[in-house]
Amino acid sequence: MTVGKEAKVGILALVAMAILYLGFNFLKGTDVFSGMNEYAVTYKNVDGLVASNAVMLNGLQIGKVKSISLIPEKNNALLAILSISRKVEIGEGTIAELADNGFLGGKMINLRLSHNKKLVENGGELQSSINVGIAALIKEKTLPVLSNVDTLVSQLKVITARFDSTGLYLNRVLKTSDRTMLGINGTMANVNGTLAENKANLLGITNNMKSLTASLIETEKGISPLMGKVNTFADSLNALKLGEAVASTKQSLYMLQNIMADFNAGKGTAGKLMKDDSMYVNLNRTLADLDRLFINLKEEPKRYVHFSLFGNKKKKGEVVAPK
Repeated sequence: MTVGKEAKVGILALVAMAILYLGFNFLKGTDVFSGMNEYAVTYKNVDGLVASNAVMLNGLQIGKVKSISLIPEKNNALLAILSISRKVEIGEGTIAELADNGFLGGKMINLRLSHNKKLVENGGELQSSINVGIAALIKEKTLPVLSNVDTLVSQLKVITARFDSTGLYLNRVLKTSDRTMLGINGTMANVNGTLAENKANLLGITNNMKSLTASLIETEKGISPLMGKVNTFADSLNALKLGEAVASTKQSLYMLQNIMADFNAGKGTAGKLMKDDSMYVNLNRTLADLDRLFINLKEEPKRYVHFSLFGNKKKKGEVVAPK
């Protein structure tokens, strides 16, 4: 049986495709003839993981990510199906950790095998974990620094603006000072001119002041004796009034002493009241008698007062007060 050219070309194409497939998987580290098991892993966020990303164990690729699908009933969680070589014994509790694959931002699944002898069956589910990679750490640490840098730059801009406004203010102050100095110079020039014009008048006024001062000195010489006489007369008048006041005061004190001596000796009405207590004793006795009388009058008023429209009839044992 003769094989045609078309059949030869077809067979060659199939062989080439098989060799290409086997070579491609060999280069990826996948053992095509060993067989693969599939395991499910659920992640909240795959952070850029895609199908065909590598599944690594201790730095060696042992499989790949077969597919990733969305699970709406689990709050849109993501289900990743891992295709792993059957040669790897995966015990229960093994963790499929999502990690960075280099600095370029690629992702991979890194298996952390457990020491449990009970193996996960084909189609079983592995535990998930996410490893914060270097890029995430750099991003986490860099963002606060960048925000602080932005704040510092904004503050420097504010300070620079304030310096600019301060410079403008100082320029305005200097210009104002220059104008003020010009005004002061003009004023001084006017004052100097005024002094030069009135120099003769000022000299005349000065001479007149000297003459007036001399006249005042002469007048003071004439007034001084008169002031001495006035002072002598005032002193005499004050001495006379003071003597009269002293004499009157001495006489009043002498009379007061006499009155106090009589009072202490018991002379006069006031002195007797102070020295003799007989009047005090008599008054006390009189008040005591009056008190007893009023008490008796209150208790037995009929003994002292009797009133009748048909005549006065004396009852036995009754005392009639005299009229």
